Amino acid sequence: MTGNRKRLLGVVATLAVFGGIIAVTQVSNAAGERNNAASRGCVTAPGGAAPNGQSVTTSRQNGRTVRNYWGDGQFCGTAQVNAATTQTITCPSVADRLQNVPAAARAEVDRNLALLETQIAEANQRLATSQGQGGANFVQNAILGPLASKRTAAIDRIAIAIDRVGDRPNNLDGLANCTLSAGNGNNNGGNNGGNGNNNGGNNGGNQTAPPPLNKEPNTCREGSNLQTHDGFQNGQRCVVTEMGEVANAGDNPTLLITSAPNSVRVNQPFTIRVSTRNLIRDSFLPAGQGGYYALRSELNDQDLVRGHFHTGCRILNSTQVAPDPEPAPAFFVATEDNGGSDRPDVIEIRVPGLPQRGTFQCAAWAGDGSHRPPMMQRANQIPAFDSVRVNVR
Repeated sequence: MTGNRKRLLGVVATLAVFGGIIAVTQVSNAAGERNNAASRGCVTAPGGAAPNGQSVTTSRQNGRTVRNYWGDGQFCGTAQVNAATTQTITCPSVADRLQNVPAAARAEVDRNLALLETQIAEANQRLATSQGQGGANFVQNAILGPLASKRTAAIDRIAIAIDRVGDRPNNLDGLANCTLSAGNGNNNGGNNGGNGNNNGGNNGGNQTAPPPLNKEPNTCREGSNLQTHDGFQNGQRCVVTEMGEVANAGDNPTLLITSAPNSVRVNQPFTIRVSTRNLIRDSFLPAGQGGYYALRSELNDQDLVRGHFHTGCRILNSTQVAPDPEPAPAFFVATEDNGGSDRPDVIEIRVPGLPQRGTFQCAAWAGDGSHRPPMMQRANQIPAFDSVRVNVR
């Protein structure tokens, strides 16, 4: 990390998370905690089940594949873990080879591009659930080989769809075969010292300086009797993962729900449009596999936070008092698409329907790679969060 980069490091901080206070402090070996958590397998949280048994659904938007992780990765079937110690299947990009797809072929091309992503997700799921099975050639014969056959068929359908209305692409050869590689957790240590400059600004006159703040306890070792949080979704734990990197105010993320229906029928599908700015949607660690609060926050080379965003809808039993925080929402997904920049863009979230009559709160909020709301430079900045009311009749 170079000295002229505009970033601050929140090594010791207190984060207010929608009604609760979580003390998060410096940790000596976060990677070790993640490895210990991973050894526990998968722990499903309430509401973690996905429709039709799918853990990841995909669509094509803005020329990219949008991945929705149902239950925020709580569903135990998902295997898309961005941890450095996890093997994953890596496949060549087909979308990057397609230039100027004819409008008449776009729908069929997008369907098959989304299917290619689903095939990779399913293969990674098989890889994660078959560790130790078979002989030396098990992965090739049982996972990579069948995946290549499925990809060949999907790529052929893409070429045929384009050929019907234009020139058949000639650069799709060799894209069916995938390889096995170690994941890239992007967990470089960086400079974890921080300067801790917390100047009060111009207070005017010859005022007496206030007494220094008491910043203890600021580690889980100082007075906490709770167990160490291990990356799974359990309460009554003390989180030892460093907060990590926070950008300057002008680079902090923002989020806005730009469109949602006022009223829908029971189980009627509808769409919520979410716009984000300064959020690089490329980092997601499944919560059900020990990725919850497990990584420090990380900025990319443009000093923008890496992460994703969540969308959820819950019934409101009253619009006069704060709701019960414990029940699982009726709808909940985490979304990443390798998109996002310092310019706002929009992603569509397709809600399959809400199950009962009443007033629902539908919300969207940003998360860093480990699901925490991204940090802001100043306390008076509004976090990347928005919500609307939807009446279900």
